[in-house]
Amino acid sequence: MKSEFLQILKSRGFIHQATDMEALDNLANSQSITAYIGFDATANSLHVGSLVQIMMLRWLQKCGHRPLVLMGGGTSMIGDPTGRDDARNLLMDDAIQHNIAGISRVFKKFLNFSSGANAALMLNNADWLGEINYIGFLRDFGRHFSVNRMLTFDSVKLRLEREQPLSFLEFNYMILQAYDFLELNRRYGCVLQMGGSDQWGNIVNGVELTRRVIGKEVYGLTSPLITNSSGAKMGKTANGAVWLNADRLPAYDYWQFWRNTEDADVGRYLRLFTELELSEIEKLEQLQGSEINHAKKVLADAATTLAHGAEVLPQIHATITQLFEQGNSGDLSSLPAIEISQAEFENGLPILEVFVQLNLAASKGEARRLIQGNGAKINDAALTDPNLTVTSSHLNADGMVKLSAGKKRHGVVKIKTD
Repeated sequence: MKSEFLQILKSRGFIHQATDMEALDNLANSQSITAYIGFDATANSLHVGSLVQIMMLRWLQKCGHRPLVLMGGGTSMIGDPTGRDDARNLLMDDAIQHNIAGISRVFKKFLNFSSGANAALMLNNADWLGEINYIGFLRDFGRHFSVNRMLTFDSVKLRLEREQPLSFLEFNYMILQAYDFLELNRRYGCVLQMGGSDQWGNIVNGVELTRRVIGKEVYGLTSPLITNSSGAKMGKTANGAVWLNADRLPAYDYWQFWRNTEDADVGRYLRLFTELELSEIEKLEQLQGSEINHAKKVLADAATTLAHGAEVLPQIHATITQLFEQGNSGDLSSLPAIEISQAEFENGLPILEVFVQLNLAASKGEARRLIQGNGAKINDAALTDPNLTVTSSHLNADGMVKLSAGKKRHGVVKIKTD
């Protein structure tokens, strides 16, 4: 690779496929380019499964190029069928705008939108998809798509092979995504679309449509699907998604997610999800046995700093030291918490519901099994009764009740203050 951008992506493991790597490399080496990744607004936060794409945009900008973040205000009304056995729930405009507002906060942590020639732009494809005249769109762009070929793309083929219904609405998704690339090239000179490997077909469609309609050469680049060494898809845990927004997942829990990385994944995750020098990562990869825990803490610190800011680390470290290394309750203020009224405390809360609300269990059934398996504690004492109700009698001197799932996951219940 000649260009700094592609050198970095290749050396850190971001590259899976590209439409014309040599031409893209030459272009990125000779000038500042504009590239985009699209994100549909299906929730009000992204999770770590989207973090590879966010880091690609971050590296793009750090290398002097301009990133475009495309919010799918239009395409979210349809839903991407890629990798799904059923249709997504259709979202109304109010819900989509609410989700976009939440997602936008994530990108402001990772990208510079305010200054410089390569300041990032946040765009919404509803601005042009909402203006489409259906008959005119079919005439001008529909003729460039072969249904025969569209049926070979995984997003369509796998659904049909499983005899799962694919609506005509979903079938149109790849055409609209291709049109996004064309429109971004026209408006902003965008020459590169990036995305996960499952988006390869959609990206190729956009490259070809842009070439056919306006005669411009543009490029596509995908990242590999990220799974852990156990084969599980990145971004999901037994307790749900690992969200990037602090209002969906506290910084403490986010740190713990990275700290609990499997040994075999530490080096790869350090390359993908931090900006540590490769030489430093290579040294950390040499650690063996219990020393690998140091590398995990470095990973957790670096990843958490990017998503939540370095200012959250001192409190997290203090809590970790007090909870695990000193073996006492310590300062619980940074633990995930729920607040309930004094009246609710007096009436009592079923312990199973509290575990679910604190995300210490995904369901009441899981919470019950955790307690029956001696994996739960209340105020650091063994919890054995799944029918327990939490009342004011369980409050400690600080007015909190500490609950634990295993040795590393904790939360507190507090009295709501006016």
